[in-house]
Amino acid sequence: MGLASAMTTSLTGLTAAETTIDVVGNNLANANTVGFKSSEANFATQFLQVRSLGSAPTGTNGGTNPRQVGLGTMVADITPDFSQGTIEISSNPTDLAIQGDGFFIVQGSAGEQLYTRNGIFKLNAENELVNMSGNRVLGFGIDDQFQIQTTSLVPLNIPLGNESVAQSTSNVFLEGTLSPTGDLANTGEIIQTAKLSSDQYGVPVDGATASSATQDQGARPMNDGVTTTLGAAGPLTADGHYMYKFVYYNSTASTDGDEGTPAVTAETFDIDLALAEDSIQFNNLNLLTPPSAEYDNVRIYRTDEINGGGDPTVFRRVGQVALGGPAVFADATADAAWGAGAVLDQDVLNGAYTYYITMANAGGGPGFGTESRPTMITQGISAVGARIRLENLPIWDGAGSGGWTHRRIYRNLSTDSSAFYFVGEVDSATTQGLTFTDRASDADISGNTQIDFDGPPIIPGTPLANVLLRDGTSYENPFQVGELRFAPRKGGRTLETKVFDVTATSTVLDLVMFMEEAAGIRGIGDDPLNPIPDGNPDPTVTLPPGSSVTPDGRIQIVSNNGVDNRIEISQAGMQAVLANGTSETVSMAFRSTQDAVGESAVADFLAYDTLGIPLAVRLTTVLESRDDTSTVYRWFADCSDSSPATGAEIGVGTGLITFDGEGNYISSTNSTVSVQRRGVSSASPLEFELNFSQLSGLQTDRSSLAVSRQDGSGAGTLTSFIMGEDGVIRGVFSNGITRDLGQVRLARFANANGLEQKGKNLFSYGVNSGLPVIGSPGEQGIGTLVAGAVELSNTDIGKNLIEMILASTMYRGNTRVITTAQQLFDELLALRR
Repeated sequence: MGLASAMTTSLTGLTAAETTIDVVGNNLANANTVGFKSSEANFATQFLQVRSLGSAPTGTNGGTNPRQVGLGTMVADITPDFSQGTIEISSNPTDLAIQGDGFFIVQGSAGEQLYTRNGIFKLNAENELVNMSGNRVLGFGIDDQFQIQTTSLVPLNIPLGNESVAQSTSNVFLEGTLSPTGDLANTGEIIQTAKLSSDQYGVPVDGATASSATQDQGARPMNDGVTTTLGAAGPLTADGHYMYKFVYYNSTASTDGDEGTPAVTAETFDIDLALAEDSIQFNNLNLLTPPSAEYDNVRIYRTDEINGGGDPTVFRRVGQVALGGPAVFADATADAAWGAGAVLDQDVLNGAYTYYITMANAGGGPGFGTESRPTMITQGISAVGARIRLENLPIWDGAGSGGWTHRRIYRNLSTDSSAFYFVGEVDSATTQGLTFTDRASDADISGNTQIDFDGPPIIPGTPLANVLLRDGTSYENPFQVGELRFAPRKGGRTLETKVFDVTATSTVLDLVMFMEEAAGIRGIGDDPLNPIPDGNPDPTVTLPPGSSVTPDGRIQIVSNNGVDNRIEISQAGMQAVLANGTSETVSMAFRSTQDAVGESAVADFLAYDTLGIPLAVRLTTVLESRDDTSTVYRWFADCSDSSPATGAEIGVGTGLITFDGEGNYISSTNSTVSVQRRGVSSASPLEFELNFSQLSGLQTDRSSLAVSRQDGSGAGTLTSFIMGEDGVIRGVFSNGITRDLGQVRLARFANANGLEQKGKNLFSYGVNSGLPVIGSPGEQGIGTLVAGAVELSNTDIGKNLIEMILASTMYRGNTRVITTAQQLFDELLALRR
């Protein structure tokens, strides 16, 4: 049994040596395997043959030891060495190394969790982080807001080039100097249109025949059968001297103004004292032939008795006779009663005249708000020592509104063809065939009301379809159904074009409110705690900023105070896009009636909403007030990209900025800008804060304002990423924003030596490893991560070579034992010979 046991004992040695060489060979084979952990074979004695248990010491014997013969060795365990390997920098940003305890967690082919120290990772076709064998790296993912979700482990995804992100603006930082020494902003720019009239009111139209004007010489000299008779017992002065003039008259005219031209020369009569003939009688007046059938009467005018001191140039009416029948007139007006008669108007016209007619309301008198726009009767008719007769005056046909009851006639002066003055009116608006004779001299009418060519002014409720703009003597409607594109200028800078939809029901009020909003004019009530100042430096005159309609029918825009708040509307500032798609300029002829005053400064910048859409914002500051201790500027924020639920409001904020006596920023009454984003899927409103703390209130020749930075950005795509020691993967986007893309999680085990190796540097937990403790790098005893690096194999080549030499020596030694035992067996078998 001894020799046989020697051989089996040596056989266990051979087996142990082979195992050692296997382990050492594996270690040396993986000397360059990233994350490899070398192993060591550990041995224990196998069985023992006890030949004697020995004896305890006695009084006569010191005791003997047991006699035991070993029966070989066995592999007690093969222990992995999980000591830290060398960390080597890698050129691949996805490579990771663990500094300290822990394992990466990857997903096996069956969905199970496996563990590895090999941190060579890459992205697959689906932008997932995988190891060299294609196992997905597990960790915490993110939601749609880039918040890390800590509920479960999922494959990590890094969507380079596919993921986009934007950051809304939250803070805007300003810098610059707002001087306290400029002009106070106490005056706003005022611009007005020309007068605009309403087409809702009726106007004069031609009657049954065309209106005309003729030079009317009036009554003719008394001849052609007209005779005179001197009679007795009359009322005239005996031996008196009198002069007479005859004038044709239209008794059906609505005014007393329809007399013809008086005779140029007067008929002279003397009373014969010797014959006591003290009366004068005119016979055959019916033989007089008037120049127009409209004349149906003749009026007789006479002087006072000239010998007694009467004025030979003053004629008073003494009678009237109808034409067409036997016509005899006897002067029965005594000298004493002569002064009660109407004085003959002997004025005649000399010049070229143009006439207009308007419709008017009864009792209103000529003037604003009571008349229609005019219609021309005739143009350039000349008169030489005559009167001008207007026939078939245009009528009002009842169309439109106004309730007209009169017709008014206007005419230019002989010395001024551009100004037209009231000369008279007819007490009827609809009667056809009426005439009017103009006998008024320039002196008579030059003080009268001038014609209003624009007619009834618009009011806020006037439909845009009824608005008229006059060009000379023609009228046109500047507003047609379709789009009205409005692009005003503010402080010399063009604002974004806003569109107003002109419909059949749109009113002037709708338009002026749109213009006020589109120009970003802030009303007094937009800052209730610190009311926005009036636009007039005169405290006795109220002139609130905004758009309105003046009493004379002008659209007026009062800008907020300060030079950089002045509103301008250029010739091309209003464009109409008609229903047929054509575009044309709407020339409203805005002109300035008051220049803006006030120190100011402007800064333009872009803010971004939650979708990354850039929003153009303009910040204007104006010097509102100053006293012995402080300087106060007001800021206005405009955003042409603001999208309110209704209207076109671009004003998005206002407030005050206060500086102390040393130019230091003290405070602001408001610092929030609120931009409406209705109609857009981004969050509404976009609100961000203005930081004024870096502004200075020191004196400069010119105030300045600039935006130093803002924290928003437009949309950007994921271009790169970095991994931190805490395992968080942070994506870097093309717009400079960083967002979390996930977090690498690590696992550690109570007994890492108990892990079961699965090949390809993978482990699974074993029955003696304990369950995995999963956590973030640097927590719960787990090591940290080193990005862009790998952990090299911890194989000690020198040590393993020595172990291999020792194992081979051990192997040879055991073979010698077997050889010796074989020789002894041979000797034993040789005894039979």
